[in-house]
Amino acid sequence: MSSDEPHRSNGLITPSPAAFAELMSLERLDDVEVSMDPDSHNHVKEKIEIFRSKAMPYPPGNGGRAFGGHVYAQAAYAASKTVERGLVINDMTGSFILPGRLDVPYIFTVRHLRDGAMYCIRAVDARQEGKICFSCLCSFKRDEKQQHFDHQPPPVQQRYKSLLQGKAPEDCMVSPSIDVDWWINQVHTGEIEEPIFPGLDVRKVDMGDYNQSQEVRQHPEEYRQLTYYRLKGSPADSISSDTDLESIKTKDQSGEYDNLYACAHMYSSDKNSLLLIPRALGQTRWTAMASLTLTVIFHQHGEALRMIDWNATSSQENREFPHKWFIQEGWTPRSGENRAVHESWLWSPDGTLIATTIQDSLLRFGESERKEKL
Repeated sequence: MSSDEPHRSNGLITPSPAAFAELMSLERLDDVEVSMDPDSHNHVKEKIEIFRSKAMPYPPGNGGRAFGGHVYAQAAYAASKTVERGLVINDMTGSFILPGRLDVPYIFTVRHLRDGAMYCIRAVDARQEGKICFSCLCSFKRDEKQQHFDHQPPPVQQRYKSLLQGKAPEDCMVSPSIDVDWWINQVHTGEIEEPIFPGLDVRKVDMGDYNQSQEVRQHPEEYRQLTYYRLKGSPADSISSDTDLESIKTKDQSGEYDNLYACAHMYSSDKNSLLLIPRALGQTRWTAMASLTLTVIFHQHGEALRMIDWNATSSQENREFPHKWFIQEGWTPRSGENRAVHESWLWSPDGTLIATTIQDSLLRFGESERKEKL
């Protein structure tokens, strides 16, 4: 193997590829069938579809653990490989069971719980060396092509106009690998080199004096963090026959990549999400922080979900993809009993609320005085 070839370890390709489609890439393994009721004479069998990750996940802060958003998004992507065309991710709730490792690939097993005309549901377990590290239920929905009611909050672009106007997303600081002051300061002084976040370009909006106001400091639930994000690379993966913009555009507009885009929104929503909470609470140190469950609910499919602005490519002759900038609006509504909740809304560039996220987490600021009952 030459030095220019990607290093492979236990089936994993390193380092993480920049393009999101490559980061999510999966290898399909042989399906298996299991008996649903070994004691029954009906011998009902269930097919389980199996996939293996091909790219190394991102380690926040160059640490030894995988970014949780990777296994969350890739589990959904594996599930999307088992549904009919036209079914797009509707919602997903996942539980983080063990920290993700970097040295072995994820193995995703996908079970069919329901295959309906309008909705279908998949159960996905992610394993590393046989141990389940993540488990989720993911539902998919078809476009009903009708809408008799519709409401949403005022767009984030309207409510925070004074903070967003006059500054391009590219001018905002790159979202840090770990959004804590000591990390940001050491990157600034050159003591630490900021690793590149794969798959998406994520930018942190300077909230100025907003979060330092007396009102917000007295009411942590009013704290807000706005984050821009956009896709990196082509939505077509490396094994696709898509080689030109027109081919990719046709597939994009037909919904070919909608589930990949949904996974990109999921992936971005988890970046630095929990680190908002101690900032909102005015805390700088904690003894434990971990994600327990994450739910993402999509409210809008189709064009609102898609991440390439084809109107911006109409006069271009190069192969660059002008990606749309989306905004995540994050906050924490409640904390207590060594747990805290992170919520967010994901907004399209035109102010459409496309998704809501709800994340439950473990959070400890000091050693617990509770003694285990023997």
